[in-house]
Amino acid sequence: MAASWLGLAAIPLKAAEDGNLFDKVVEHKLANGLKVLLLREPRAPIITLQVWYRVGSRNEALGKTGLSHLAEHMMFKGTAKYDPKYFSREVQKVGGTDNAFTSRNYTAYFETGPKDQLRHWLEMEADRMRGINVDEKAFETEKKVVIEERRMRTEDDPASFMQEAAMAATFQAHPYQWPIIGWLHDIESISLDDYRTYYHRYYLPNNCTLVVVGDIDPKEALTQIDATFGALPAGPEPPKVTAKEPKHYGPSRVEVHREAQFPSLLMNYHVPNWESPDAYPLELLARILSSGRSSRLYHNLVYQQKLALEAAADYNFDTADPFIFMLAGQPMPGKTVAQLEAALETEIKRLQTGLVGDKELQKAKNQVAASFYMALDSIFYRGMLLGRTATVARWTLLKEFVPKIQQVTREQIREVARKYLVADNRTVGILVPIKGAKAPTGRSHPGREIR
Repeated sequence: MAASWLGLAAIPLKAAEDGNLFDKVVEHKLANGLKVLLLREPRAPIITLQVWYRVGSRNEALGKTGLSHLAEHMMFKGTAKYDPKYFSREVQKVGGTDNAFTSRNYTAYFETGPKDQLRHWLEMEADRMRGINVDEKAFETEKKVVIEERRMRTEDDPASFMQEAAMAATFQAHPYQWPIIGWLHDIESISLDDYRTYYHRYYLPNNCTLVVVGDIDPKEALTQIDATFGALPAGPEPPKVTAKEPKHYGPSRVEVHREAQFPSLLMNYHVPNWESPDAYPLELLARILSSGRSSRLYHNLVYQQKLALEAAADYNFDTADPFIFMLAGQPMPGKTVAQLEAALETEIKRLQTGLVGDKELQKAKNQVAASFYMALDSIFYRGMLLGRTATVARWTLLKEFVPKIQQVTREQIREVARKYLVADNRTVGILVPIKGAKAPTGRSHPGREIR
């Protein structure tokens, strides 16, 4: 896959026209601490309403992992005012869509559809922020759904299982070590009281950013938000995550032996997040390695050497804490993981010893900018960008993103490769197939949101 901070395909748009788009964002904070971001886009009579809670798997503790994702499921189980099916039914009957997702850094809920539904959707979202009403039977039933989801996504998927084991070895002290969905035993042992405590601790207006993008009058929308969410009381400030991953002083390796048709390889390197200026050359480095068929990994390892079925790089710097730069691949039948690992190390060495070409760097910059402007063409992704960056950092990063990407030099690309893509900073995960394989393995990237 093409690595991207935004996770979107590269399609050019009218960059000059949209470059100052985020100057039009209206920011406000209610008396109860709710942060509100509003962006008017009158091209069509539709809106997207997004509610972003600053809680994800990084806010959990060992023994209680999976609480954030479980809490997301419970948000669809109804309140004293609305029955469990009412919420989605109301959205869908007017042609809208609704859903939610959980990540390591946040949990978000959204509705997208006709603009005249804003007040109704605000009332429903405000109601379930503080009014979820789940009994023991409904709780246990939903836990079984999550346990089955984990079995399908991880327990029965050897490649995902290996990635999970590699992440657990990559982070020794930070909660990024456990999976978003949680460890199986933890999910099984979570109680209704555990959930209620977690819900009341984090589902608060002062721990949330509300985003509305679309055909709105910001002043009128703010009046409606204050009339619905403004009536909710603020709660105690949720506890901060203070864990910090220590410096690693040597490489680590994890092998997972599972029934699988093909082996696979994962290489995780500790890297900084948005707080470091190194984030921008790292983003471009991922593009140079892994964006499209002309990228280095595809051209050299897949096309020319025919060593890999696939090879990719991935980096996301919109995380609350420093995360990883990942290289991954699957060797071609008849080739070995050791050969693929050596080839990936060769590609890294090339980046550390030489400078990328001017045209190659400019192509990567164009791809990043194109992805960014393509995202702005969708009101949903405008909301996503605002909500995500406001939750893990500050939304004004969006104004700086493309200019800072354009300022990256060839020397900075080489420097971050030398600084971070080194053996002492690396955790390697390997899936070793054993006899009895019945189906091919699929590869999914760690750290993605769970819906």
